[in-house]
Amino acid sequence: MANKKAQPLGSLRDFPAVEVLTGHPDLAPFMESLTRPVVVNVVREVTARSKERFQSGETSLTLDDVVGGVISELTRLQNLALTPVLNATGIIVHTNLGRAPISEEMMGRAMAVATGYSNLEFDIGPGDRGRRGAVIEHLLATLCETESGTLVNNNAAALFIILNTLANRREVIISRGELVQIGGGFRIPDIMTRSGVRLVEIGTTNRTTLEDYRQAVTGKTAMVLKVHRSNFSQSGFVEETSLKELSDLCRERHLILVHDIGSGLFGFPEGVPITGEPTVVESVRAGADLTCFSGDKLLGGAQAGLIAGERDSIAKLKKNPLFRTIRCDKLVFAITMQVLASYLHGRQFAEIPVWRMITIPVTELKLREERIIQACP
Repeated sequence: MANKKAQPLGSLRDFPAVEVLTGHPDLAPFMESLTRPVVVNVVREVTARSKERFQSGETSLTLDDVVGGVISELTRLQNLALTPVLNATGIIVHTNLGRAPISEEMMGRAMAVATGYSNLEFDIGPGDRGRRGAVIEHLLATLCETESGTLVNNNAAALFIILNTLANRREVIISRGELVQIGGGFRIPDIMTRSGVRLVEIGTTNRTTLEDYRQAVTGKTAMVLKVHRSNFSQSGFVEETSLKELSDLCRERHLILVHDIGSGLFGFPEGVPITGEPTVVESVRAGADLTCFSGDKLLGGAQAGLIAGERDSIAKLKKNPLFRTIRCDKLVFAITMQVLASYLHGRQFAEIPVWRMITIPVTELKLREERIIQACP
């Protein structure tokens, strides 16, 4: 925008009024997308900063400089608005790009619920107040082969409510090799501390034995937490205690065993050669009292934190006053119900976009690549 021939603004009086600057023709395209109030606020902020620069000695500022600053800030805001993008990263479940895409069919049925009234908390049979998510909890428990299940708004919240409810002011044992950092800079030890538990680190970064867990148990210990390292791996001189070994120890010492597996995997389709990622059912069968995972990773649904496990423990979570602050809305319930039903029908690999993409043969991908290249000028 800056014009080298433009005359500098000679004094503060030469700066145009906010209303005058808002009417500049170059700002008109932003009025519809960002709304006039937002444009006015940006004009006011940029003008104020420009005046500060002028008073600090930058006397070469021009009107074009001010308008250019406004356009730059409005463009930045416009680029932040949610919009569809092409994912050319090669990463199917990409956190920065919204993780798992939701199928158009499932979204269409969910929109029918979201755009009108629904029986979210209403029991149609007797005509009484109902319980939010009751059917979904049955689907989840059946799929996970557990007594009960529930969901909250993301997996970090799931872990937080588990810790805060079942181990508040008590000790929770975790391997140092599992004190991981998840997306956005959030760290497992920070979540644990904020939940009100006393964090007990054991072992080393690369080796944690069953004896390390056994020696850490005291009269104040409430829980053993095992976290799957889903975003990195270790190799070489490493040792990890299995979930089955931890389950036996927890039964012996009357402790709660919680497994955070992150991805929400329920098995790979035949012919997909991927190993090392635990499934939810494997976690349950190995003896975890509670297993928590994300709804928008390999499960392939909306963002949510799903918890499966013992009926008594799940009931306690739902009685925690904090549970209401992290509950899901009707749109998440509507989508998650369809996703879980798809798994129970055995149609997930055909119906859920994440799995449709994972199972595309390489030969088909190469044909797509060739068509894209040919279509480019």
